[in-house]
Amino acid sequence: MITRLIISTLAVLITALTLDGVHVEPWWWAAIIAVVLGFINTWIRPLVKLLLLPINILTLGLFTFVINALMVMLCSWLLKPHFEVQNLGWALAFSIALTIVGWLLHLVFPSNKKK
Repeated sequence: MITRLIISTLAVLITALTLDGVHVEPWWWAAIIAVVLGFINTWIRPLVKLLLLPINILTLGLFTFVINALMVMLCSWLLKPHFEVQNLGWALAFSIALTIVGWLLHLVFPSNKKK
């Protein structure tokens, strides 16, 4: 669990440093952002996806990107002075980049989870 938190924190930091429209200050708030994003993605996102399922079906699943961006915006709103995302476009870019960076970090630092 600690390994996953460290990887998520690094992913948030790397992504925020890469994108101009996303700001994390001070840098150690990336761990708190990772925890809040994890909570939002575990509890709130599935409910939103269920409520917006008809729209998601009509767009052949592409609306999931918008839902992910909205979850990033929610996290930004909750942690306002320390985590700022300028608009929905930057939230979408952050969401996609965070997924890619997190995936790459998990490849480099695999967890010792037993299957």
